[in-house]
Amino acid sequence: MKPSVLEIKNLSHSYENETSILENINLLVKSGEIISILGSSGCGKTTLLRIIAGLEKQSRGTVEINHSIVSDANFSTPPENRNIGLVVQDRALFPHLTIYENVNFGIRNLSSEIDIPLEYLKLFKVENLSKKYPHEISGGEQQRVALARSMAPNPDILLLDEPFNALDKQLKTELHNETKKIFRKKNSTVIIVSHDIEEAKFFSDKIYKMKNGQLAEMSIMTKN
Repeated sequence: MKPSVLEIKNLSHSYENETSILENINLLVKSGEIISILGSSGCGKTTLLRIIAGLEKQSRGTVEINHSIVSDANFSTPPENRNIGLVVQDRALFPHLTIYENVNFGIRNLSSEIDIPLEYLKLFKVENLSKKYPHEISGGEQQRVALARSMAPNPDILLLDEPFNALDKQLKTELHNETKKIFRKKNSTVIIVSHDIEEAKFFSDKIYKMKNGQLAEMSIMTKN
């Protein structure tokens, strides 16, 4: 049996003077598992990712990573101490750093034997861009770099917030195929937030639906 990497228990969240955005969320994600969370805009799925990442603190409930509580009613572990990778739709690369430097950013355990940034640039087929800056490459290339940067520090969990949404259909299909192969090769634990059910079916071991602040697993057969 695979060990659990993430466990969310009885999590609820609301902003001041607003109704609940998340209500009694329970979620268990195992090592190497890829799950997708589907839902319309504003349903709370991005808020859930931000809470997992430590960018927001829930109103109630607990978040555990590798069986250690990282957030509850009393405290919240800072994002930089959670070993989580995050990729968002706008890519958010550092404009003043080269592509290589972007991927190298955040790697703490440097190896004298393996050039980790170059390894991931090769995996995502952008090693020839290593000396360029983000503004000098295309949107699709930037998204490859963003994925490489998020995976290079070997995070316990990789969070993807609509990462392929801005790409055209052909580029999206190509990047889907390559990215899934890399996830499986690296045995990555991944949570994907999306509104695209076909994307969710392609990537995921399990698919969840977020509606009215509540999370439910969907009984959809996926092909992996």
